[in-house]
Amino acid sequence: MITYAQQNSEEQMDAPPQAVDDHIAPAPRVSVQAFCETVETAAAVQSAGEDRRLAKAHLKIQMGGMAAAIEAYRSAPTPNVIILETEGRGDILAGLDQLATVCDAGTRVVVIGRINDVTLYRELVRRGVSDYVIAPATAIDVVRAVCNLFSAPEAKAVGRIVAVVGAKGGVGASTIAHNVAWAIARDLALDSVVADLDLAFGTAGLNYNQDPAQGIADAVFSPDRVDTAFVDRLLSKCTDHLSLLAAPATLDKVYDFGAEAFDAIFDTLRTTMPCIVLDVPHQWSGWTKRALIAADDILIVAAPDLANLRNAKNMFDLLKASRPNDRAPLYCLNQVGVPKRPEIAAAEFAKAIESQPIAAIPFDPQIFGSAANNGQMIAEISANHRAVEMFLQMAQRLTGRGETKKPRGSFLSPLLEKLRSK
Repeated sequence: MITYAQQNSEEQMDAPPQAVDDHIAPAPRVSVQAFCETVETAAAVQSAGEDRRLAKAHLKIQMGGMAAAIEAYRSAPTPNVIILETEGRGDILAGLDQLATVCDAGTRVVVIGRINDVTLYRELVRRGVSDYVIAPATAIDVVRAVCNLFSAPEAKAVGRIVAVVGAKGGVGASTIAHNVAWAIARDLALDSVVADLDLAFGTAGLNYNQDPAQGIADAVFSPDRVDTAFVDRLLSKCTDHLSLLAAPATLDKVYDFGAEAFDAIFDTLRTTMPCIVLDVPHQWSGWTKRALIAADDILIVAAPDLANLRNAKNMFDLLKASRPNDRAPLYCLNQVGVPKRPEIAAAEFAKAIESQPIAAIPFDPQIFGSAANNGQMIAEISANHRAVEMFLQMAQRLTGRGETKKPRGSFLSPLLEKLRSK
């Protein structure tokens, strides 16, 4: 019998498909081989292989279904995951029995079939199948099936990465990132970390009034040492729920990195922190592009002028195309209402980008300047400032927490309301 891990429950057989922006943990470096019978399924698997959550997986697609898989593994070792598309009930069970004779122990199998039947599902589970996906399968169905194989139910939830980047230099993206992270930690009581990725000129240490001896540079330049304990030592505690992975903000080194330089750091932070806010510098390189595409949610910060509009649209379009199975990037306008400065209205931004900004933060040099110079957040300087509520709303959107729920009334509430109105 094939020794695979059971991942599904019987209720999933008739469950509705999940939303596109569900938080799915990325898969580790694994080998995946798919044997498809239809070009539609092959296309869906190919699209899944281009998803950011399977970026580390090595995917190979072949046609021929179950018969091709059995023949292929007579003389070759099996991969970590096999995806099989098959038709009738008898074909599935008989084929799995044959596959068991040539399959290596520990390989996991995902079956894509057209029969939606609990009895069949029980037979598949009895034979050790890890997951059963009802055809026609979409790319996100395949992504979810593969990724869930490596997310044990008892494991701690994988942290959510939120990337904040400016459409242009000087638009206040770092200030927005730091204040939103503050709101996530304070108002949503979610343990969070801010990772300042601008190693040469980062301002997170100044804005949080921190001057740690170590920070993110120690991890980048020592990739072999990166693990949970090492990264934990580099974190600087800002509040009970907020930590900082600070940038050195010095020029004694040249900070040129490969595209995968920060992967180990992000993967480690995901295992220890529910929320990671990346303060991404305004530059376009392999690693900044990779960090943005790999994030769970993206916030683009733009000022209301033409250059910002052009850049924001370019970034929005590229990131949306690169992440077809994710929620589209979000954007906000900052420094709105500078005296005597011609500005592009929010409606024009929305028309060009085909999406509404989630906030339009007013230009207030007095409050924002005082906060920056004092190493404080806006909420600490002026708790009732209208930007504070905007930061909270952005924090809710970016973490998927939604608005604060009102106390739930009893089933008698509607009747009592009618009696009060009389």
